[in-house]
Amino acid sequence: MKVCPLCNGVTRMSIDCSACGDELTDKGRIYDYFDDYSAYMDIDEIKLADGIPDSSGSEDCVHVFAGGCGHEETRVIRFTEI
Repeated sequence: MKVCPLCNGVTRMSIDCSACGDELTDKGRIYDYFDDYSAYMDIDEIKLADGIPDSSGSEDCVHVFAGGCGHEETRVIRFTEI
């Protein structure tokens, strides 16, 4: 079974902020911020509206990372086998 390692707590990612240099905090899947109900939608369905070409067929999860300075960055996380 393939899953997002960050969503499932399998791993932790350390990313430095490109604006201030502090470590960014994982704020979760970008899909969860689309609207009030997107966090409850099926991941394959919400990927149809994420604006990323071919994401619905991929094994990726896009996460938002935020720093204390207010800067936000996104990263594409590849699914891993568990």
